[in-house]
Amino acid sequence: MSKMAEYEGPILEIDNLSISFFTRLREIPAVMDFSCTVQPGEAMGLVGESGCGKSTVALGVMQDLGVNGKTVGGSIKFKGRDLNKMSPEELRDIRGNEIAMIYQEPMASLNPAMKIGKQLMEVPMIHEGVSEAEAYDRALEVVTDVKLPDPDRILKSFPHQLSGGQQQRIVIAMALMSKPSLLILDEPTTALDVTVEAAVVELVKDLGKKYGTSMLFISHNLGLILETCDRICVMYSGEAVEAGSIDDVFDHMQHPYTQALFRSIPLPGADKNAHPLVAIPGNFPLPHERPNGCNFGPRCNYFEEGRCDGGDIKMAPVQGFERHDSRCLKFEEIDWDAPVEAGDKSEKTKPGKVVLKMDNLKKYYEVAANAMFGGGDKKVVKANETLSFEARESETLAIVGESGCGKSTFAKVLMGLETATDGEILLDGKNIEGTAIQDRDTKTVADIQMVFQNPFDTLNPSMTIGRQIIRALEVFGVGDSEEARRDRMLQLLDLVKLPRAFADRMPRQLSGGQKQRVGIARAFAGDARIVVADEPVSALDVSVQAAVTDLLMEIQREHKTTLLFISHDLSIVRYLSDRVMVMYLGHVVELGSTDQVFAPPYHPYTEALLSAVPIADTSIEKKHIVLEGDIPSAMDPPSGCPFQTRCRWKDKVAGGLCEQEVPEQKTLADGHEIKCHLSQEELDGMEPVIKVAAE
Repeated sequence: MSKMAEYEGPILEIDNLSISFFTRLREIPAVMDFSCTVQPGEAMGLVGESGCGKSTVALGVMQDLGVNGKTVGGSIKFKGRDLNKMSPEELRDIRGNEIAMIYQEPMASLNPAMKIGKQLMEVPMIHEGVSEAEAYDRALEVVTDVKLPDPDRILKSFPHQLSGGQQQRIVIAMALMSKPSLLILDEPTTALDVTVEAAVVELVKDLGKKYGTSMLFISHNLGLILETCDRICVMYSGEAVEAGSIDDVFDHMQHPYTQALFRSIPLPGADKNAHPLVAIPGNFPLPHERPNGCNFGPRCNYFEEGRCDGGDIKMAPVQGFERHDSRCLKFEEIDWDAPVEAGDKSEKTKPGKVVLKMDNLKKYYEVAANAMFGGGDKKVVKANETLSFEARESETLAIVGESGCGKSTFAKVLMGLETATDGEILLDGKNIEGTAIQDRDTKTVADIQMVFQNPFDTLNPSMTIGRQIIRALEVFGVGDSEEARRDRMLQLLDLVKLPRAFADRMPRQLSGGQKQRVGIARAFAGDARIVVADEPVSALDVSVQAAVTDLLMEIQREHKTTLLFISHDLSIVRYLSDRVMVMYLGHVVELGSTDQVFAPPYHPYTEALLSAVPIADTSIEKKHIVLEGDIPSAMDPPSGCPFQTRCRWKDKVAGGLCEQEVPEQKTLADGHEIKCHLSQEELDGMEPVIKVAAE
């Protein structure tokens, strides 16, 4: 029996909430005048970019703002009771029992030295005083609910013995142990693979219905919010700027920031040449540098001086819609249906000659079967298995796959950080697969460069930006004097559209997007021919992603660079790439042009990937495919086809062939390759995963 029955009104009412953090120097307002209501059984999505205050709202609800954080205005009511006025004892009773929170990083919520079963049983034993036997039964029930295999074994395991997806399910199970009325989810799937994310999201939705739980779902991924929530609240710089039902906000947006956000994400139909994304100009304001009037004013297309920067702007209801509000003075005057002012269209570049060729590349690692003590038999981990492809000048080849598929290993071998076990890598017809980076000549090193996923880890914190780029120029032997290198460094800052004054700044003075631009400048310092971009935008905010992707495209057009774009985000892959290579557990399972890979026939894994990626568009209908289980370990791969343990098409192949033999690579049409046992007839009968719904 849920705790819902006792209370009829809204589960959560946040009214004009303001939260500030106090430092020695000043008060920093993190959230201002924020209101939102969550009804029983309703899922509310809280969307915004980093620093907009969405996690602060969640911590405010949990009354967990630390020493420096204080609620300086407004109220948060849970089932009609003001949380700010409760005693520590009352709060302790509510937290974990009536309000539960699921964090981004599952391992941070689990005790590494305690078995899963014990951690789960603690919740009802502490909060409800139930017996150990009853707590065990309940733990077993919840672990079964979150669809974990072999629940008994899971309860006896330690956290490190589970995969990331399984750990996150345990954290969800723990949150649901006491059947809370409100579940707060703070980016609960960012650390997970897309197919695992799809299964976890499905799970959260089902359990929400089963337990009648209300949800506050925090995310920067609009597609995820569309799939999980009933209502949405968009935040910008500490304020709610628009709130309403999913359909109202997605299809009848009434705030310039919401509109700008949608224009900067790659929805189906965006095209890097014909319909480029429109990045939001300028940068997010720092909390103590917010402008007068509308916070979004300085970046807004509709800004009107003397009006938009006059004074405080309140949320106002949108006429003709229920519970739809906007924080904009001009929303009734703006023509929301006006066509997008197109960005600069550009000619589609023609791929040139083959620059890079891989032929049957293999990379195996030998590891001790008992890694902890180094004893026992040796095991071979096949990180890359017979990888073959070509990449041409000016071409973008996307390499798609989830963790453990071998995409980073392949990048390391290409860069020379590892050497190949077998097969060839030819750069301009010259073999480089056996030459480690320290033995490569300067030109080869400069020719193949990498842009990394996390811009924060790749810059030296104690060296100025200019110095770091000059250092790269020295390594690549560019410029014959310090003066020449300084000039080239300033040109590189121009190339990545950073002010020249940034040369004297330290990395800590730059935002994530600006740091990533420095990373790109450094990669192009020696006129790189091939740039391996490893998830280069996944750590960046949506509005910054568009600008950085655009920049990469522009540099590519100018320099005829070959871009190997490693990603698991198929929306951005569809927008950017000319060809796509899909990897699973060391194998290339599909390879073809972007149009071929995104239209049937698909490899069964590609089909599941397309279904798993959330798309922020209400007119899209997706075939619903949720894969069972987690990705197998490369230490212990399944027999036969690597994907057979999770494949929904396996029954269509006679004689258990999928479990026995690795499929041959077969060519379907115009160089579209697929590694699968399915017959031509089955492949021809496949239906599209993504369809635009009829109006």
